[in-house]
Formats: sequence, C-alpha cells, structure tokens
Amino acid sequence: MPLTVRLGLFYGAIFIGTGVSSPYLPVWFAHHGLSGSRIGLILSLPMLARALTAPLLAVWADSFKLRRTALIVLSLGVTGAYVLMALPGGFAWWMVVWFAASSMFATLSPLADVIVLARARRDGFNFGWPRGIGSAGFVVGNIGMGAILSRGSPDLVLVWMTAAIALSALGARFLLPPDPVHEEGHVTAVSDRMAGLGELLRDPVFMTAVLSCGLIQSAHAFYYGFSTLAWKRQGIPENITGLLWATGVVTEIGFMWFMEPLRRRAGPRNLLVVGGAAAVLRWTALAFSPPLWLLFPLQTLHALSYAATFLASLQLVERLSTPRNASAAQSMNSALSGGVLAGLATMASGPLFDRYGSSGYLLMAAMCAVGLVGAVRLYGSPRLNPA
Repeated sequence: MPLTVRLGLFYGAIFIGTGVSSPYLPVWFAHHGLSGSRIGLILSLPMLARALTAPLLAVWADSFKLRRTALIVLSLGVTGAYVLMALPGGFAWWMVVWFAASSMFATLSPLADVIVLARARRDGFNFGWPRGIGSAGFVVGNIGMGAILSRGSPDLVLVWMTAAIALSALGARFLLPPDPVHEEGHVTAVSDRMAGLGELLRDPVFMTAVLSCGLIQSAHAFYYGFSTLAWKRQGIPENITGLLWATGVVTEIGFMWFMEPLRRRAGPRNLLVVGGAAAVLRWTALAFSPPLWLLFPLQTLHALSYAATFLASLQLVERLSTPRNASAAQSMNSALSGGVLAGLATMASGPLFDRYGSSGYLLMAAMCAVGLVGAVRLYGSPRLNPA
C-alpha cells in the first residue's frame, strides 16, 4: 500500500471520530441533561489547559525512539477514557474524564503532522493528499451520525467515538512508518527538549504567527460547539445538519487535494490573510441565522476559514522551527488554535448561546479580525520571504 494512502487512512481513523464528536458531543451532553453553559465549560477546560498540556505531551512524545509509539499510547489512553465516559457519573465526572480524553486526543493530529510533513518534504508528495483523506473520514462521521441520530439515540455518539479511537490505536501501529524521533537514533535529554521549547517562546515572529493563526482557527469554537443546536432551534433536523457540516469539509478536501499549485504560489502569509477575511465574512453572516438555502454556500467558506488557515499555520510553524523543536512547535500551534484560545472562545460560547443564540457568532468574527491584523504584520518578517 502506498505510503500516502497509509498516512491518509491513519488521519481518517482520527477524523472519523472527530466528525462525530465535534458536532454531536454537545447533543450527547444535552441528552444527559446539561445546559449550554455546562457543556461549554466541559468542552473548554481541556482547551484552556492545552497551552500547558500540549507542549508537555510533545516533550514526552520525543522521549521515545519512534514517533509512532507516542501515538499508539495516546490512542489507547483515549479509548479507555471514552469507555469511562459511559459511566453515569454526572457533570463533575464527565468534566474530569473529558479533560483527560481531550488533552490526549488533541495531541494526536499535531504529532501525526510532524511525521507527514517530514515525509512529504523528503518524498516529494503533497501533504494535502493524506490530510484530505482524513477530512473525508470527518465527512463520513458527519453524515453517518446525522443519519443515525435522526432515528437513534444520542448515546450512539459515544459508541462511535470509542470505536474510532480504538481503530486509531491499530492504525498508529500498522499504518505509520517507523520514523525515528531523532535521526541519530538516540533520545535527547529532557533539558535539551525543554531548551528547544524555550527558544520558540522567545521568538516574537513565531509567537505572532501562532497567535494570529490561533485566533482565526479558534474562532470556529462557536460553530463546533453550538451550530448543531443553533440550527436545531431553526427547525433544521440532524440529517440536514450532517449535510451542512459535510459541505464545509468537502470543500476543505477539494482545497487540500487540488489547490496545491495555488497554495505554493500564494505562500503561507497570503493564505492566512485570505482565510482570515473569509472567516470574518462567514461568522458575521451566520450570526443573523440565514435561511437554509444560504447556509450551504456559506459552508463552502470552510475551505478558506479552516483549510487555508490550517495549511498556512503548518507552513509558518515548519519554517520558523528547527528539527529539535518541531514536535513542540506544532503542538504549541495546536495548543493555541485548538487550546487556550479555543477554550476561552468555547467557554464564552456557552453563555452566549444560552442568552443570544446565533448572535454569538459575532464574537468569533471579532476574534478573526484581530487575527487578521496579526497576519498582516507577518509581511514585515524577512524570515518568511520566499527563498
């Protein structure tokens, strides 16, 4: 089996679960009696802590000889945590267990990105191809669970998530290549790995890049946490919600698979600016609860608000990091975009949804506007100029 397919199938195993948890886990929590504020709190706490947990997990991951070993261990840990979620422990129990599960799960994708980016550079393939296969898995989760929920119990959300992450554990072992963490084959000391992390924190260009990307990416928080519930208030059933989510991800896949020449010509700074502008437009429009016929074209903006900014962030981080801190750099990027910034946005989204409904998207538009200002500032860095 070609390496690009194997890597794509591993991404698919991760994202076929995310395609269910992102839109439908709030439905599972609501089914078990939690309010929007409590749902927002549970979802946001591991995100807020990710600025600490993600770099620490990345440093831990680099303690192994092979990059895939950490992915195997983390996937098994998440599987166990999801099983514990099924216990009827209530709000406090779910908050603790979800914190552990989400913290581990969020580290899987950036650690996989390190492997795939290195292989894409070495073997000359488009990173978007395996990542796009993963996004296709996300679509399967969206549509599949949407159809299931139109007839079945929300408890099936957790069943799907558990089966998917167990599949990821197998995929990490049998699909990922045995690439070493360090080419020399030895494990570096903790002090050296922490020093590489410190270099990133002291780099103003790196921090501007990850903060700008993080603001634009984390502005998806209201969409991920409450779009399904908001559309349900509009009378849109779950099976149509699955199609709406799938529309966004299909355009994301098309961007990753077929826009590689354009992406290379544009460069990461231009991609980030375009993606940020599209995000401001998207969230502003959704704040006014547009009719169903307009929701589908608005969802196609996901190709820019998410895919363009995601690829731009990976390129920017790769250019501004070194091999010794590559894992930490990608994990820090993920920690901000899907971590502390997303956590704050998600925490705010719960009360906003309870009180204002879809108008909560306006806060997301404001976050993107600030990220856009930071993206423009990156044009002043010669380190990011084309070679």
